[in-house]
Amino acid sequence: MTPQAESILELFRSTSAYLNGHFRLTSGLHSPGYLQCALVLQHPKYAAELGGMLAEELLNLAGPVGLVVSPALGGLIIGHEVARALGARFIFTERDENKKMTLRRGFAVAADEPALVVEDVVTTGGSTRDVVDVLRAAGARPLAAGSIVDRSGGQADVGVPRVALMTLEVVTYDPAVCPLCAQGIPAVKPGSRPV
Repeated sequence: MTPQAESILELFRSTSAYLNGHFRLTSGLHSPGYLQCALVLQHPKYAAELGGMLAEELLNLAGPVGLVVSPALGGLIIGHEVARALGARFIFTERDENKKMTLRRGFAVAADEPALVVEDVVTTGGSTRDVVDVLRAAGARPLAAGSIVDRSGGQADVGVPRVALMTLEVVTYDPAVCPLCAQGIPAVKPGSRPV
C-alpha cells in the first residue's frame, strides 16, 4: 500500500469510518468490512483534502475538464469537492422509481461535453458505469472516473479509465453463499438505504 493510501486508511480508522461486521453493500454483495465515507466527508477539511487529491489524479489521467458528475447519494460530497478543486461545474444523477440512473432537477449536458465521473467507493463499479452510460446517452463524453476507495482490487470495469486514492481487496460474498449469513449473523446496510 502506498504512503498516501496508508494515510487515507488511517483517516478512515480515526473517524470510525472503517467498520467491521456483516454488511450488505449497494451492489447486493455481503462483506465483513464496510467503508462509510460519509463519516470522513462530514468533516469539510477532510472532504476538501481528499477532493484535491482526487482532482489531481484525475487531471493527470484526463486533463482539464469543466464538468464533474456523481451518483447520488454517496458521490455528492466528494464529487462537489473534486469539481471545486478543478474549477468545474458539478451535477449529479439519481435513480428514478424504476431504479434507473438518470439526470433530473433540470441538469443537462452539452453535446460532446467532456466529463469526469466521481464516486466515493467503487465495489463492482455498477453505479459509476451507470453514470457513464447516462452521460453517453445524453451526448456528453465521459473521459475518466475516480473514487476515494476502490474495493475491487483494481478489477471493476466502469467503461472509462479510472483512478482511486486507495485500492483495497476487501472480501465480498454472494448472499447465497455468504458464510456470515450461514452463521445467522444479520446483514446491515450502514449507508443511506435500508437492507
